[in-house]
Amino acid sequence: MSDFFKNKVVAITGGSDGIGKALTDALLLQGAKVATCARNQDKLYDLQLLHPGKPLHTMVADVSSYNDCKNFIESTIRVFGGIDILINNAGISMRALFKDLDVDVIEKVMGINFSGTLYCTKLALNSIIERKGTIVGISSIAGFRGLPGRSGYSASKFAVNGFLEALRTELLESQVNVMWVCPGFTASNIRNSALNKEGKSQGESPMDEGKMMTSEECANRILEAIIKRKRTLVLTFTGKRTVFMNRFFPGLTDKLTRKFFFKNGELVR
Repeated sequence: MSDFFKNKVVAITGGSDGIGKALTDALLLQGAKVATCARNQDKLYDLQLLHPGKPLHTMVADVSSYNDCKNFIESTIRVFGGIDILINNAGISMRALFKDLDVDVIEKVMGINFSGTLYCTKLALNSIIERKGTIVGISSIAGFRGLPGRSGYSASKFAVNGFLEALRTELLESQVNVMWVCPGFTASNIRNSALNKEGKSQGESPMDEGKMMTSEECANRILEAIIKRKRTLVLTFTGKRTVFMNRFFPGLTDKLTRKFFFKNGELVR
């Protein structure tokens, strides 16, 4: 794996936490030149301290802003000469019943999860086509199966999947690979920072993070899939089962999903 990524330029959004950080760590170890952005300057500074002397370019950016994405992509090309692989990883979740939430919450989630993917992909596309590289979207099982309490999150991930599938088809003869990854439940900070009905971070996870796939394992699986130029990657047994069940037994899956997320009529997960 290390030879494949050696000297390749990889741009990763949201690289200061969770899967994004695990990808950054693994790629630098394998000799890649990595550019990453995040909203938290302190976490990016800590990342730089963790990898002294490595070819790591960081920038504070909010991917829901086109100008921030433009600055990130253009600075990456300026520093490293181009982009071989773009991993659209930055994302945010939400947890609230649709009837209770402000639509601004959904707009914010869409801005980060979908628009961020759209902006960075558009801005990096010419360089990736020139290098016959790879575009990756870190999506979710919620991009295949709508999840209760996550209406905005599900909408954003369905949008990411549809956008990347269309783009993949457009680029079939360009030797660019487009892939979307659906990690299932993976231990990360995304549920702690998920937005509640007021659009504020809920600050805790309703799930048992200790029983989930680690970010490091998830990152390694993603890198293997990039090497193999896969179309899609669905991780965890639960994730694969959910996609299968929803395709062939959608009515039953509705009931099982409701049972998993609700107890006595209350959203508990």
